[in-house]
Amino acid sequence: MILTVTANPALDVTYRTTALRPGESHRVGIVGRSAGGKGVNVARVLRALGEDPVCVGFLGGSTGAEIRELLDRAGIRHEFLPVQGPTRTTVTVVDDSGATVLNEPGPQVSAADWRSLADVVATLMSPGDVLVISGSTPPGTPPDAVASLVRDAVEMDVRVVVDTSGPTLLAAADAGADVLKPNAEELRAATQVTDVRAAAGALLDRGAGLVVVSLGEAGVVAVGDVEGVRQIWTAAPPEVLTGNPTGAGDAAVAAISLALGSNHRPDGDAVSSVAPRLHDVVALSGAAVMAPVAGDFDVPTYQRLLARTDVKETHATR
Repeated sequence: MILTVTANPALDVTYRTTALRPGESHRVGIVGRSAGGKGVNVARVLRALGEDPVCVGFLGGSTGAEIRELLDRAGIRHEFLPVQGPTRTTVTVVDDSGATVLNEPGPQVSAADWRSLADVVATLMSPGDVLVISGSTPPGTPPDAVASLVRDAVEMDVRVVVDTSGPTLLAAADAGADVLKPNAEELRAATQVTDVRAAAGALLDRGAGLVVVSLGEAGVVAVGDVEGVRQIWTAAPPEVLTGNPTGAGDAAVAAISLALGSNHRPDGDAVSSVAPRLHDVVALSGAAVMAPVAGDFDVPTYQRLLARTDVKETHATR
């Protein structure tokens, strides 16, 4: 099973217009409302691929109720915990030049809320399962909350994927997450190392099993150790894709979690599970760019990219 933790979910409202011009009124051609937040988007992609993921996190207020209803309609299982404040709304304006995203901070949560969430996660997970922890954390989150979830999962022999930023990304590496999936900007900001490959290596040195970095139109780069030798894998889309990139990273995490979950060998680690399947990561994230809202992907694009994307491996110099 794949369990996705979205501590700070959102009701995603997407507007499609020809051109966004600050200070002017706009006619919106397409409006989308969907259950969002990075882990929820991961679960929606997995569900579309025929998987049966479970979402957990915090929900509150009328927006939280709408998210529950949307997930029920989509047939996605969830075990969200109630909190007092309303769940946030995220507004994305997509025009011909890209996407502009407005993110609310989210409701206040407490250390007690996080302890309850950790109990739910521990109850749902079993050895060999995959735990995905994605996105921002809401106000009030204890500094060690995410790292604690990672450590508990590792002790249960659950494989862990973390897609976050800042000090939380470093803490997840220290806790021994199997895969970290930052984008290049998040990686540089967290490590204070400019070179992407060296920055990824810094997270490996802290305890992460594999670091997969989103590079936008350039695809992904993964850095890991094989028998004590640092290796680099790269994969890039074979064509230029134009659309809504806001869900591309979440689709990449979905592909990574599938790769981890499909390797049932007792000695199967993150490197041997994920690195050879970076073409799937690139194909699914590229197909997400072609979908109107985050959490969806275009199936023909996915199949086309999957057949045409190659993975290249090189030795790293420390």
